[in-house]
Amino acid sequence: MSDQDGRDVPERGAARWFDDDAGPVVRPYAMTRGRTRTPAEGRLDLIALVIAESRADGDVPDQTLSPEHVEIVELCRGAPLSVAELAAELDLPVGVVRVLIGDLLDVELVHVSRPVPPAELPDEKVLREVIDGLRAL
Repeated sequence: MSDQDGRDVPERGAARWFDDDAGPVVRPYAMTRGRTRTPAEGRLDLIALVIAESRADGDVPDQTLSPEHVEIVELCRGAPLSVAELAAELDLPVGVVRVLIGDLLDVELVHVSRPVPPAELPDEKVLREVIDGLRAL
């Protein structure tokens, strides 16, 4: 079917692609098999650091893992990355990344470390008094 200028126009009800180069599209819920939560969700805030376990060195042995799972492990091998950094690097929603990290925690390919909140750090005044006391010895 053509319009007045001779351009092809898809017929009514036909699928329309705006970007043929986009390739196959996988919805986020397909990556997580419809799951939106993980039991480890309480530990997976945006600043939680994900660290690859030493047994995850080399090829990731579990063939049941998705390419996104494998990519998370590979990214975390070089240096610990926060949940937010992983989501940005993978270009995925944070909720999806949390579920994927939860899967990796279950198979013990990564572990999560939480930064120490500023309220729990020692007061600078106390540290200076300790240093001054040690110098006085």
